[in-house]
Amino acid sequence: MKIVIAMDSFKGSMSSMEAGKAAKDGINRCCHADIIVKPLADGGEGTTEALVEGLGGKFVSAEVTGPLGDKTTAEYGILEDGKTAVMEMAQACGITLVKRDKLEPLRATTKGMGEMILDAADRGCREFIIGIGGSATTDGGAGMLQALGYEITDETGCSVRPGIQDLGRIASISGCNVPKVLQECHFSIACDVKNPLCGENGAVSVFGPQKGVREKEIQIFDRWMQNFAEKTKEFTGKDCQMAEGAGAAGGLGFAFISYLENAELKSGIDIMLDAVRLEQEIKDADIVITGEGCLDAQTAMGKAPSGAARLAKKYGAKVLAFAGSVTKDAGACNDAGIDAFFPIVRGVTTLDEAMRTEKAKENLALTVEQVFRAMQTK
Repeated sequence: MKIVIAMDSFKGSMSSMEAGKAAKDGINRCCHADIIVKPLADGGEGTTEALVEGLGGKFVSAEVTGPLGDKTTAEYGILEDGKTAVMEMAQACGITLVKRDKLEPLRATTKGMGEMILDAADRGCREFIIGIGGSATTDGGAGMLQALGYEITDETGCSVRPGIQDLGRIASISGCNVPKVLQECHFSIACDVKNPLCGENGAVSVFGPQKGVREKEIQIFDRWMQNFAEKTKEFTGKDCQMAEGAGAAGGLGFAFISYLENAELKSGIDIMLDAVRLEQEIKDADIVITGEGCLDAQTAMGKAPSGAARLAKKYGAKVLAFAGSVTKDAGACNDAGIDAFFPIVRGVTTLDEAMRTEKAKENLALTVEQVFRAMQTK
């Protein structure tokens, strides 16, 4: 019997690989099987950790420009091949780096994202997996582009200032100073947002208010963004403003697909499944085990466990899921390909106690063991 384990992290409790190894331990207590443990995430928070831990890699750090221009330390991963960098843009320009009462959409910049990319390229990386959720920015990715060497200037020939404040004054764009090494790089951008760059469903209108954009500023800022899109089309010859995901991370998605030749926006879970080569292992698996901290209706709507279940059903494998907690609407997971799911908490306990890493690993291993004992035939 072949069993493939691909667990998402139990946030605040177990990493993806810790959960996977605990499940494997539970199986080994009661039966013999060929067990493969793979990391799993959905392209958002925790993806870097899962890939570095699960595929063999290391964490590195770089001093970059934070969202409001101050210096911050951004951490990212380089996988074992030495060529693949795994990043989360929130490390450089995330909204968690700014206090709620200090949000400044006019000047919040993605410059640090570009600096992270150059740092990794200098270390020899040519493949990039980048999650772009949780930004504090609405600059269309202009800050990142400037860090990468693009010259974005106003009618006087001066470089535009950080943020969205000067996007309406852009007169010309040049790529003369962009390092040639970027032509060798491929960028897989984890993006589950479908919004275009501009308009009522665009970056400013939909996501701007949570980043400090006031109601009276939305139409003004959107016009500035539209000007950036038009100048980009003049420079690149491509019109990507209506592309699905162009409005992600305040327009950072737009910058990636407009300016970087080998960049593509993809579902976060699809990027993850490709990176860990999960499908190759599942092809001949009898059982697939997945799970996450809380199993609910949202799990069935494209989160990591449902992605694993989708692959498993493609090859006819049974899917079992385990979770720290299970909500009343979790039955939607059965429709998403999970044959059965099980909560792992074994008695009345405090949340703090249940989330202790060693306790969570023990509970998961014991629950998996009992499920597999029930499945054994005489």
